[in-house]
Order: sequence, then C-alpha cells, then structure tokens
Amino acid sequence: MVTTSQLIKDQKPGAARREGRPGIALAVIAACQLMVVLDATIVNIALPHIQDALKFSTTDLTWVVSAYTLTFGGLLLLGGRAGDILGRRRVFMTGILLFTFASLLGGLAQEPWQLLAARVLQGVGGAIASPTSLALITTTFPEGPERNRAFGVFAAVSAGGGAIGLLAGGMLTEWLDWRWVLFVNVPIGVLIAVLTPLYISESERHSGRFDIAGALTSTGGMALLVYGFIRAADQGWRDSLTIGSFGIAVVLLLAFAFIESRAKEPITPLRMFADRNRSGTYVIMLSLAAAMFGMFFYIVLFVQNVLDYSPIQAGLAFLPVTVVIALGAGLSQRFLPVLGPKPFMLTGSALAVTGLAWQALISSDSSYVGGVLGPMLIFGFGMGLNFVTLTITAVSGVAQHEAGAASGLLNATQQVGGSLGLSILTTVFGSASKDEAEKQLPHFMADGSAEQKAEFAKTHQLPAPWGHEVLAQGISSGFVAAASMAVLALASAWLVIKVRKSDLEALAGTAGPGLG
Repeated sequence: MVTTSQLIKDQKPGAARREGRPGIALAVIAACQLMVVLDATIVNIALPHIQDALKFSTTDLTWVVSAYTLTFGGLLLLGGRAGDILGRRRVFMTGILLFTFASLLGGLAQEPWQLLAARVLQGVGGAIASPTSLALITTTFPEGPERNRAFGVFAAVSAGGGAIGLLAGGMLTEWLDWRWVLFVNVPIGVLIAVLTPLYISESERHSGRFDIAGALTSTGGMALLVYGFIRAADQGWRDSLTIGSFGIAVVLLLAFAFIESRAKEPITPLRMFADRNRSGTYVIMLSLAAAMFGMFFYIVLFVQNVLDYSPIQAGLAFLPVTVVIALGAGLSQRFLPVLGPKPFMLTGSALAVTGLAWQALISSDSSYVGGVLGPMLIFGFGMGLNFVTLTITAVSGVAQHEAGAASGLLNATQQVGGSLGLSILTTVFGSASKDEAEKQLPHFMADGSAEQKAEFAKTHQLPAPWGHEVLAQGISSGFVAAASMAVLALASAWLVIKVRKSDLEALAGTAGPGLG
C-alpha cells in the first residue's frame, strides 16, 4: 500500500534499466519492501518476550509499535518527495542503511528507551526507503507487461509480508531470541545496499521544495497526542504531563494546518479533502486502522500470556486472518467497477464492528476458536473488503500528478491512525485493568502462595490466574472502544460516501487487469 508522488509518472523507464539484469533489480526492490512490511508484524510476536527482558509495563509496551508506525506514517510523504528531488537510488540507499543501522541498535538495546529510540530511527529509515522503492519500479522497468509483472511481485510481497513476519517472528523468538527479530534486518539491509548501485540506476532529479515544517509539526503533534493517551493510562487525566502533552499537541496540529494552507508545495495538500468521497475514505481508513492495530497488539498478548501459546503457535494462530483478508480483497477487486465502493465499505465496516463486538466478550476462559479465531475471521474479511476499495476510491478523480499524494496520504492515515487507536485502547485497557486488579487483589491475598506473594511484592504484577483475569478484562474493555471506532467507519460509509455514475466509470477505468 506504499506509494509516492511519482508512482504514475513515466520518466524514461528504459534509461534506468540495467540490461539483462532486471530480475536482480526487482529482487533488490522487493527485498526492501519485504523488510519494511515484515517489521510491522515480526516485532508483534516478540512483544511478551521484550516486555519481560526490558521490563516494560503493558501500557509502555505499546510504544514499541507506535514509535515505528508514527515516524513511518508521519514522514512517508516527505520520503517520497525526497526521492523525487534528490534522486531515488540515492535516497533509497540512505533509507536502507538507516533502517539497517537502527535494527542493529534495537537488537543491542539494554534499556527500554534504547529500543524505542531505535524504533524511531527504523521508522525514519522505512519512510525514506519504502515509497522510493515503489517509484524505482517505474524507472527500472518499461511500461507494459514487464512493469505490470514487477508491480505484481511488489504487491504480492506487500500483501504476504505480514503473514511471513508473524511466522518469522515466532521462529526467531522461540528458536533464538527476541533480539533476532531486529538483527535479521542487518544482513538483508547490507546485501540490498551492496547490490543497489550495481543493478539500479539513478533516476532523474526534479526541482521542488521540502515541507520540513509540515512534516515536523504533524509528526510531533501526533506523537504528543499518542503520548498523552498512554500517559493518562498510567497517571490519570489530571496529571500535569498528560494535560501538557495534549495542549502542545493541539498547538502543533493547528500550526500544521496553518502551514499546509500556505505552503507552495505542502506535504499534505489540503485540497485532497475537498472531495467528500475522498475525505470519507480517509476517515474510514483512520477508524479501521485504529481498531486493527489495537486488536493485533492485545490478541498477541492474550494468546501468549493467557492461552500460553509459544511464539510459533502465536504466529500460526494469525495466519487464517491473512487468508480471509486476501479473499475479501479479491472479491472487492472483482466487483468494485460494477457495484461501486459504497456496498463494500458498508459491508466491510459492518463486519469489522461485528468482529470487534464479539471480541469484546473475551474472558480468561475463552478458547482460541470461540474467543479469538471466530471474531478475527469476521473482522479480517471486512478489512479485506475495505482495503482495495479505499485505495482505489482515494485516487479516483484525482489528476495524474496528484494521484501519488492522494494514495500516499491514505497510507499515512493508516499508520498514524493505527498509532492513535492503539494509544486510545491502551488508555481504556489501563483503566479497566486497574479496576479489575483491585477486585482480584483480595482473592490473591487470601489464596496465593507465599512464593507468589513474595514475587508480587517485587513486581506488583498479579500471577495467574488472577493476572489472567486482569489482562482479559482490560482487553475486553479495549475492544469495546475498538468497536466504537469501527462504528465511526460504518457511519462515514453510510452518510459521507456518495457514488455517481461517473465514479463507477472512473473506477472501471483505473481498476487495472484484475478489476475488469
């Protein structure tokens, strides 16, 4: 789903191609995308082990995910612009080397802040490399069947990377150590950096300006907003740092809107929100991504901490979800030009609400099939119906030179929405789990062993089965909030999206081979 402002520009594609070696060039580009996509899921499976090793609290643990997605989503459009202005190969290699170096630092981390700093650097590196890697296909492969095949490989890597990450994360964590979910990027990144100048030529540079102020105010504002929610989960809403972070976040986000309204080359063109259908797609993506990121984060904790799954078992537990997402995406891709986007948005969002509402019934006694798999399959199929639909609707009716900005903004919305949603769910989780811990404490003091009480005095964490009750109650309450986010997506699909005959014609024209 990563794109760039030059995705559809044709810039002398044959000039950048190394004759006789297009397969190696494609392998290099695809390897970069796989590494970036893997990072979003490969770390998830290792979260319980990271928590134990570095002594993260459950609320602070969310930063291991959010530190990456916030910087990645916040700087994604700036990374695409950098490739256009400075040269894509140069920027691509810079992003890869930064991502690789940050992965090494993360694997060596001994303190929580060290890992979080490395995750921020990974996000910066990914935001530089990922949009540029997709754009390099347009300059490396000539228009026609060869370029289409290259885009197909890139799309397959993007779609399958999440599932591969779950399995790889489980194997590396169980067979080696959690640090290897980060170390594994190092040899891959070095190999990509070595092969890139040999098989990928530099692209033509374009004049332009960097909207640094827009990128910094938007990323900083969202980071402080997320911090405010996570801080509130630990310290409460009256805490001075909680209030201060929210206040500064509002100031930065207002400054961002002001800057973008006056910038000659804004990182986020506000005119993109003028079309109601496009604005609706952004709201739907923001809401569903907010629910989805939180779901995966807390279900990983549930299956490993409550159901006592090994990391490999946890990775396998999520594979059926990737299958139904692919099925939903294929169905919407096939019938979108005929039915238009609204039926898929409505159905997909309704299924997401249903799955999350079912998941809100989770308890410490829930089984994998009834409490995890069933609702995840419903939710995943709904997300599959929405992914292709939202992506195509976001660029429908946009001028060619702005299609990259429109779809790139959708992808950035997904990443930032995921971070924001996870922080909100963490606030709900923190409040509910504290209340449940107060209820469980008397039972623990009455029935717990002397060894358990001694350990509790050190860690302040209730052991099983009392701790399982606390975790399950917090997750259940979090899913109530996630279902509410999906309701917002459903309302937007129902009230905002308006499809005209011309929209259907545009969708049919932009659908490509798989949509006809």
